[in-house]
Amino acid sequence: MKFIHCIIFAALLSSCGQQVPPTGGPRDSIPPKLVAALPEYGAKNFKGNKITLVFDEYITLENPYEKLTYSPTPKNNPNAEGKLKTVTIKLKDTLEENTTYSIDFGEAIKDINENNILKDFTYTFSTGAYIDSAYLTGKVIIAETGKVDSTMIAVLHQQMDDSAVAKQKPRYYTRLKGDGSFLFRNLRPGQYNVFAIKDADGGKKYDQSSELIAFLNSPINIGTDTSTLLYAFEEEQEAKPAPKSTTKPAVNNKKGEDKRLKFSNNLEGERLDLLSNLILTTEHPLKKLDSSKIRFTDKDFKAITGFRLDKDSTGKQLIIKHPWTENTAYNLILEKDFALDTMDNKFMKTDTIGFTSKKESDYGSIDIKIANIDSNLHPILLLLKDNKIVLQQQAKQEKYKIKLFNPGEYQISILFDLNNNGKWDTGNYWKKLQPEKVVARKQTLQIRANWDNELRIDLKDIQ
Repeated sequence: MKFIHCIIFAALLSSCGQQVPPTGGPRDSIPPKLVAALPEYGAKNFKGNKITLVFDEYITLENPYEKLTYSPTPKNNPNAEGKLKTVTIKLKDTLEENTTYSIDFGEAIKDINENNILKDFTYTFSTGAYIDSAYLTGKVIIAETGKVDSTMIAVLHQQMDDSAVAKQKPRYYTRLKGDGSFLFRNLRPGQYNVFAIKDADGGKKYDQSSELIAFLNSPINIGTDTSTLLYAFEEEQEAKPAPKSTTKPAVNNKKGEDKRLKFSNNLEGERLDLLSNLILTTEHPLKKLDSSKIRFTDKDFKAITGFRLDKDSTGKQLIIKHPWTENTAYNLILEKDFALDTMDNKFMKTDTIGFTSKKESDYGSIDIKIANIDSNLHPILLLLKDNKIVLQQQAKQEKYKIKLFNPGEYQISILFDLNNNGKWDTGNYWKKLQPEKVVARKQTLQIRANWDNELRIDLKDIQ
């Protein structure tokens, strides 16, 4: 022990001189290194309340209250301070007997000149005669998307009561890594309930049903079980009816006010997607609509029959539906006063929207082959672009052919629709109901125009 004191004293003395930053030479890319600790790393029978760590260069301790993780979870967070080459931690709680403690520094320690991070640094000691060595690894996946949320935390409770996760701080907790994985080290063997939660308020409890949670249906035996997989979800919230407005929309009668009713559309440079409807959108809901003043014609202004005109539920969109023919010119004629919105804006002048439908060669086709279909799981193939579902296909047979598909890069996921209702269903912790799972495939699908594209999926590989 005296020898350790000497090392720390010498290191502290060396830090008292004037700091002169190095000049010239290659950039320093080496993170700080621990050169001394009191008590020493892995110390046993520790009875104190202060920990001193000394590094080989000047360091900064960044946001210790949020970035340092203490296991077991303390009632009162310790004081952690970084100064010169030293980190000092003062414990506020009385330590438990025969218990292994760990401090995970995350990415809190950096050198002061180049901000090189000391990663995966954990300091461990014990108040007993040995260091616990049980561990648990795992991963948390967002059930609805198959993706991860690294802002969640994994927690372990020794209290078996269902309400413990809502009322008590966990025995242990750790933050997820960027890939959704987590690691608990130096655990005391025994039975634990395992959860992952979105700790929005920092309380490390599941006390709001709007927060993400993942759980196992039964306790895990740490010391025997070493890995687990959890699927996180947000419980379905009861829809609250929107309050009824008791006031009428304000009408501005200022002179010079623009009272013209204006529409935007979903055309792409006067070209219409063969797979879409023609949609006209206005800022305010429509109050009046005279469909007799809307005419739909070919390029020679010959009337086209058989089209359908709908309004969406908001009243802000007019939707024109028609079985489009490829590479064909159309005209939509909107006559004066055909519509009036809730702000009394009028369509003041007859206008013609001319457009041409796209060619089939602007699209790619997809040959889909699905292997190892388990009909009991009711798998559904999902293709997504910009996190929006553009194709939802039940996987009931091995082969599918889609003739027209917009070019681009798509994410591929499989929804295991256990209740066979055609949609993803969330879970409920209090009812011990797990969510349905969506498994995302790492490889994306690139659809090329005027090309027969192939998609091969083996469901055994992604379950």
